[in-house]
Amino acid sequence: MKIAIIGTGNLGKSIAKGLIIDNAITTLYLSKRNLESISEFDGCKNVFLTTDNKEVVQNSDILILAVQPAHLERILQEIAPFFTNKHVLISTVTGFGISKIEETVGKDAFIIRAMPNTAIAVGKSMTCLCSNEQGKNRIKIAEAIFNRLGHSLTIPESQMQAATVICASGVAFWMRLIRATTQAAIQLGFDAKEAQELAMFTCEGAANLLIINGNHPEEEIDKVTTPQGCTIEGLNEMEHKGLSSSLIHGMVASFNKINTIKKEQI
Repeated sequence: MKIAIIGTGNLGKSIAKGLIIDNAITTLYLSKRNLESISEFDGCKNVFLTTDNKEVVQNSDILILAVQPAHLERILQEIAPFFTNKHVLISTVTGFGISKIEETVGKDAFIIRAMPNTAIAVGKSMTCLCSNEQGKNRIKIAEAIFNRLGHSLTIPESQMQAATVICASGVAFWMRLIRATTQAAIQLGFDAKEAQELAMFTCEGAANLLIINGNHPEEEIDKVTTPQGCTIEGLNEMEHKGLSSSLIHGMVASFNKINTIKKEQI
């Protein structure tokens, strides 16, 4: 696949690393105003660095836009004259709706919105996808790309804001839980390196039990809780202190904030 990433910041670099590691490219163009910040990709096979977005469009079939929201409209105006009916436009820009993209590039363009997270750099992203009417004819291409870099789910565009909180911000929420588990392990006698190892791989194992077995979390919880046991004692204490409530309130607060930001941009 001839892929380009326009705006190779933190997310763009993560996508690029995932694509390169998974060998999912025929060519990969990386565009950024400051090429020094992406010099780590210089010399990678079939990867080209440039500041010229015209060059990017003319040499690629799939364009992944990973720019800041404030810059997206200008970038779209810059590249729209070079669009052809072969191009698929995938935007990862938060809060910038499909209808607004169509205003610049037209409703006949294949437009897809993607919300990956930074775990895409290690091939473990949860990526949500949606598209315009034309884009439905190319959504399988986006699924193929992002399924090679983790797991994808196609949803209505109306759910993309919520997906941003759950999947993109969600990485930070899970990191904080892993950190808390690490701190507890240190208090219980493990050194810091061992504590983090215990926390990370226990988290990975818990997630994989659900992914592979397809069970509800409570089914797996029941397997490790016994009457008057230490697991249920710990779970109940966490709930008394508001673990589930805090997570839910935090995610709802993030959702309310992202909607406030979106209204300010309109």
